[in-house]
Amino acid sequence: MSATRIRMTKVHKASIAGIAAAGAAAISLSLVPAGSSATTVASPTAPVAWQAAADSKPASLHIDSQKSAIETKVEAAAKAAVQIKADAAAKADAAAKAKLDAAAKKAAAERAAKERAAEKTPTTRSVSLRTAVYPNNLDGWIRESLSIMQKHGIPGSYDGLHRNIMRESSGNPLAINNWDINAVNGTPSKGLLQVIQPTFNAYHVAGTPHDLYHPVANIVAAANYAADRYGSIDNVFGAY
Repeated sequence: MSATRIRMTKVHKASIAGIAAAGAAAISLSLVPAGSSATTVASPTAPVAWQAAADSKPASLHIDSQKSAIETKVEAAAKAAVQIKADAAAKADAAAKAKLDAAAKKAAAERAAKERAAEKTPTTRSVSLRTAVYPNNLDGWIRESLSIMQKHGIPGSYDGLHRNIMRESSGNPLAINNWDINAVNGTPSKGLLQVIQPTFNAYHVAGTPHDLYHPVANIVAAANYAADRYGSIDNVFGAY
């Protein structure tokens, strides 16, 4: 019974408070003279509190907004870092390419300089290659001899040399005459154009081997002797 009485008392209190408030409002309205204007002043506490609550946003919205701003800043920073890295890589690639290009240009310039120097100063190998074009036979010996004769101003033709060689030695560079007067005197005629040693020594041409049996040295010395005595090897048609 006592518990029921306590609960009823609280309900009754709330009801009484509401009725009292309504009564106070009615009394205040009745006290205003008829025909006069009156302004009702709202309670300074409850309505303001409800209005503030209505205008304020939930806390979760403020948190989401802050989170969105932070995420935007993080994404922007990440994009900036990626761009900086890409720019650095591009600069590094450009520098490496420029270095390779410079090295290639330098190598090409050095190669061109060496080629120009080689053209101006023939090496021993290039000289040997040029002389090697002459075959090691009678035709090659005659042609090489004519080249040397031309450089030294010694007259003579391929036909004049070939004709006298065939008559004197039949094209044998080791041919030797052991029965003529020269042989009797101890200086036999030797080689392609049957030259004796004293004549070879006197008319030997510089740049050829000092060997009487050497085919080119023999031909050039004999042609030099014939030019001095007969005007040219082409003018010789017999023993000389």
